[in-house]
Amino acid sequence: PAVASGRKGMPVGVHGALWRAAGRVLGEPAPSCCAHQALWGKVARVTTKAAAESTSKVAASASASASASASAQGLASKPGEIWTVLKQLSKARLSALVVCSAAAGFVVGSDETVDKAKMAWTSFGTFACAASANTLNQVYEVENDKLMNRTKRRPLPLGRITRRNALLWAAGTAALGCTSLYTYANTTTAALGGANILLYACVYTPLKTVSMWNTWVGALVGAIPPLMGWAAATNSLDPGAAVLAAALHFWQLPHFLSLAWICKEDYRRGGYQMLTLMDKTGRRTAACAIRNSVYLLPLGFLAEHWNVATPEFTYQAAALSTALACAALVFYNNPSVTTARVLFSASLLHLPLYMTSLLVHRIPRDKQHVAPSTGCASEVEEGGAPSEALWKPEQHMMPPFPFLPVPEGQIKRSN
Repeated sequence: PAVASGRKGMPVGVHGALWRAAGRVLGEPAPSCCAHQALWGKVARVTTKAAAESTSKVAASASASASASASAQGLASKPGEIWTVLKQLSKARLSALVVCSAAAGFVVGSDETVDKAKMAWTSFGTFACAASANTLNQVYEVENDKLMNRTKRRPLPLGRITRRNALLWAAGTAALGCTSLYTYANTTTAALGGANILLYACVYTPLKTVSMWNTWVGALVGAIPPLMGWAAATNSLDPGAAVLAAALHFWQLPHFLSLAWICKEDYRRGGYQMLTLMDKTGRRTAACAIRNSVYLLPLGFLAEHWNVATPEFTYQAAALSTALACAALVFYNNPSVTTARVLFSASLLHLPLYMTSLLVHRIPRDKQHVAPSTGCASEVEEGGAPSEALWKPEQHMMPPFPFLPVPEGQIKRSN
């Protein structure tokens, strides 16, 4: 049949039945043809209003459910809950990594026999200082943490602990950590621990919402724990201490920049200023990661030059740093979340392997005294002549160049 109503494809009989049904729903008599348009408008308005009310009810129900869930959690009161909250405030896993780097610095700076008790106290004090810094960071960033998927489940955004109690925990761990380091290590180590808390909580944390350079300041914070370990073992800071500290500093850039690219939108919601948010293509971020991976390459040679480690570490460190630079290059060639994850995974492998290699190939401090002019041990007898026990003729019998005769003075001396 012809379509009299103008609704293409709908038979007249069916169309009329729909109008009569609509009239019954709206409590009105069946409309005439001239009133069809007005009735259709009223149907649309009623339907839209009903849909809006339904959506509002669903949203209100979800909000009430979330509020009920949050209020059901409330403040932590049971011992197990309190322990969990304190671990989360301290960022226990991150603090454990900090302790590992400090312990590595202690071992590398030790004699052949490592003072295990002193190393344990140094590790304990370092963990307490790290726990304090991490807690202060979360106290400062409560509102930012509520906006980020990565951080909205932390204790303070969920109301599991009050800010006052979190501050008390931060103050207590700071006092405990610095006191332990001062008592069982030395003043230098305690001063480094206290300074690192201030640098992390008072400089790095506020800077995160102000400038992208916060990442570089954070990398400096991560470089201090190895110095703390070295200072605790040697009671001093000499050039050898810079090897592991510099490695930690340069390593953190590709590690955190890749993470910042993966979580770019999360950082944007949190209101943080990151290089990744100013880099539309990802090339600047990747180039920075490449540079800092390359900066790791000379450190193995410096460790050998300063008699901190054997040549084996030089080669292994160079290989590990080259692999990290290659992962950064993959990210540079095709910036994406997938390639950023490749770089992030490579960084997670690089650090433990790097530190393990340094520990395995370290030169104990009581065996690393070498005279720069001769290459042999620098210990001398009272008269100024080299000790006979340390004199090795075979080292002085080497010709200066292949196939040239040994100098006569060396032959006489060896006889």
